Amino acid sequence: MSINYASKYAQKIDEKFARESVTSAAVNNDYDFVGVKTVNIYTVPTADMNDYTASGTSRYGTPAELENNVQELTMSKDRSFTFTIDRGTFNDTQMANAAGAALQRQIREVVVPEIDKYRFEKICAGAGKVTTGDVSKENAYDAFLTGTAELIENNVPLAGCAAFVSSNFYKLIKEDASFIRNGDMSQDMLVKGQVGSVDGIPVIVVPKSYFPENVEFIITNKAATTAPVKLSEYKIHDNPPGINGWLIEGRVYYDAFVLDNKKTAIYVFKNSAE
Repeated sequence: MSINYASKYAQKIDEKFARESVTSAAVNNDYDFVGVKTVNIYTVPTADMNDYTASGTSRYGTPAELENNVQELTMSKDRSFTFTIDRGTFNDTQMANAAGAALQRQIREVVVPEIDKYRFEKICAGAGKVTTGDVSKENAYDAFLTGTAELIENNVPLAGCAAFVSSNFYKLIKEDASFIRNGDMSQDMLVKGQVGSVDGIPVIVVPKSYFPENVEFIITNKAATTAPVKLSEYKIHDNPPGINGWLIEGRVYYDAFVLDNKKTAIYVFKNSAE
């Protein structure tokens, strides 16, 4: 990669646009992965209801032993990066390649988007309901309401839910004549990236590149997906052996898991028209 040396360049760097993590509203950290790579989660079923019989020795019905199922969650994404900034390059570019700023740029523009995309991939793969259809400005609001109705039918509490919509779907629902904007925007919204709400569910617009192919929107309760970040460590080494300058290194150990008993809290809509 070439390095542009300065004859006279502006001190201000032309930074790319970037965003903070948008998936914090979609995941939880309810399970403790500290000291372990794998966590086993038990799910226990319920018993069927019977008609009570006022005679005999099995008046409540025939008892059966409650079994349990185990979901094994094993961390798999161990990622890293490294780069150097030579002290001569640092001086010749009017200090533009500052190590701290370069590290923050790497986290903001590379690390955070990778984690967000991976989480959306896992959420979509584990969704309890995936619907495919043609979406337009005539039916976008109806498609969204169908998703919320699906969650309600599965006894999913809408409190804790968030909707992640593509820029395309956001445009269509805003153009839908039947859409009624619910809720207002305040300056102290707790969900980053929120642009409004539909029927009380926060709406967060996401670049289409963050979603798996053809996904237009996801409605999910954060209880459905646990997303541990077990290790997130970044280092700047000043004049390490063999380098006159800085060596920057980073490692992030993360994953995301949809819980078997809560996958019905995820609704995904895919556009078949693309």
